[in-house]
Amino acid sequence: MTAAPLPADGLDAALRPFGYSRMLPVAAYTDPAVFAWERRHLFAGSWTCLGRRAQLAAEGNQHALTVGDVSVVVTLTDEGVRAFANACRHRGHELLPGGGTCERRALVCPYHGWAYDLDGTLRTAPRMGEEFEAKRFGLVELPAVDWHGWVFVNATGTALPFEEHLGTLDRLVAPYAPEKLAVKAVHRYEVAANWKVIAENYHECYHCPLIHPELCAVTPPNSGDNWHEPGHWLGGSMELREHAQTMSLDGSSHGVMLDGADPRTVRYLGLFPNVLLSLHPDYVMAHRMTPLAVDRTLVECVWLFDEAVTDPSYAVDFWDVTNRQDWAACESVQRGLSSPHFTPGPLAPNENAIYDWVTLLARAYRDPAAVFGRP
Repeated sequence: MTAAPLPADGLDAALRPFGYSRMLPVAAYTDPAVFAWERRHLFAGSWTCLGRRAQLAAEGNQHALTVGDVSVVVTLTDEGVRAFANACRHRGHELLPGGGTCERRALVCPYHGWAYDLDGTLRTAPRMGEEFEAKRFGLVELPAVDWHGWVFVNATGTALPFEEHLGTLDRLVAPYAPEKLAVKAVHRYEVAANWKVIAENYHECYHCPLIHPELCAVTPPNSGDNWHEPGHWLGGSMELREHAQTMSLDGSSHGVMLDGADPRTVRYLGLFPNVLLSLHPDYVMAHRMTPLAVDRTLVECVWLFDEAVTDPSYAVDFWDVTNRQDWAACESVQRGLSSPHFTPGPLAPNENAIYDWVTLLARAYRDPAAVFGRP
């Protein structure tokens, strides 16, 4: 595969040993050519999260979504989740327009009427003649999985199996059983910053004492530790203060404690490329990033609770305040990165999770197939 259009010496600096390395080259955050490369190789070429299955199913059993720079149709049935290239096998017309959704028994091309079952099999091809072998022209299927209620798709079909991408992450997420939880609130934010700036901000609390007084009141910003385990993920934990039951404005919980959850810590985990999971004793919060431009990102924040919870505001209000503090900081970073005077800086001693993130990206920029592709 083609390497990203980034300076080799800048990637060399990012890959130096921890304590001597630098952040990624500035162009990784500001150059539209790098952004276009990322859409194909890091989003379409990896396992991108498309959202909660329950949310998708509520809007229909067929969805046309853009994964990186590739248009995909996702179908939802009792048998599971399937994904296909959004191109009819006749002349390539889209089966659904981008962002389109519907509820019907077949995928029907609006151009010439070819119709496909929800498993991608060609059902009818009008006026193609008796000798036409329909079974040869099913939709091109793409890898798709349902992981704890989140739908992931590999839009190029070239990525490692999802289990290898995931590595050991399931060990930390499974005790919270997100698949059994219900979506109780959704916020969407458009942030004027590169998607990597948002992820990097999420994975360090060096900034917390200066911009997050509410967060620091319920958890010490220097608490916890980071994991370094197999898989394309990173993250760490933070401890709750003695008085706090959870992350809320006063530290109290008005929800239902989750069986299997650690009652005294919060886990902050990021599954590459676009999911950030915050696991609390009584709820799960997920940020899903959709890059819109090199300097603009849509962030969907979803809160999951036990079905019995009727008022999630104690957690939603806390994180809305915290999120907005983070977005303001990220947007300021993006403006600073655009300065002609900025050069990539070093990492602080407690930013080892950022080092894991930066080195994963630097290796992928050099050879995405070696990092995310099948051997």
